[in-house]
Amino acid sequence: MMHDETTRVGMAAGLGLVAAAGNLIGGYFVVRREWPRQFLNYFVALGAGYMLAVAFVDVIPESVRIGGQSAFLFVLAGYFLVHLFEHTLAPHFHFGEETHVDEMHHRSYTTILLGLGIHTFFDGVAIAAGFLVSTWLGVVIFLAVFLHKLPEGFTVASVALAAGRGRQTAIWAAGALGVATLFGVLLTSLLRGQLKYALPLSAGVTVYVAATDLLPEVNREPNWKMALLVFAGVASLLILQNLFHV
Repeated sequence: MMHDETTRVGMAAGLGLVAAAGNLIGGYFVVRREWPRQFLNYFVALGAGYMLAVAFVDVIPESVRIGGQSAFLFVLAGYFLVHLFEHTLAPHFHFGEETHVDEMHHRSYTTILLGLGIHTFFDGVAIAAGFLVSTWLGVVIFLAVFLHKLPEGFTVASVALAAGRGRQTAIWAAGALGVATLFGVLLTSLLRGQLKYALPLSAGVTVYVAATDLLPEVNREPNWKMALLVFAGVASLLILQNLFHV
């Protein structure tokens, strides 16, 4: 049993590294100016649907199984924890506004980086907590995280460039988000005895990111492709569950 848990922790670390690389890739293509914005919007839509499905179908029920009804309080706490950070550290920040230079007169690059860092830290928490429960849960959470890693990297690199920072700083900022993800994986793996708190907290964060950050960006482009991709994200989780989750 201990060997199996160690293996799953190793998988969490490896996939946490892959997720962190997603931030760097998103930042890199902003700097290279080769990344089509519409393609990133498709990732946002697909990720929003998939993340909500993972949270409600897998993570929250597993949290209740482990921690009982009190798990719902920690889901709520996770949701409002990110709400608090966003409205104190990075007020009024939304994906998609980061490329407007005039916005930089009203908000600090550092506070936006810190706000996104909180998001990515909990990405790591979610991945590690999932793997501490089961390989299945860890993998589906990783996929949910990875789908919004590219837009996160794109966002923070765009913020850096719009704020007048150089390309090297933009890449560094994207890398910093990846480091925050790895830190979340490491801390949760070390504090595995607190799983009954970490898992529902990460569920609340996942719901917040999907419903409050990503879906409004989808709704800014009201067309059938974006709507279909949200539903496709939900359907993909249900299909994976029926095919592979035994």
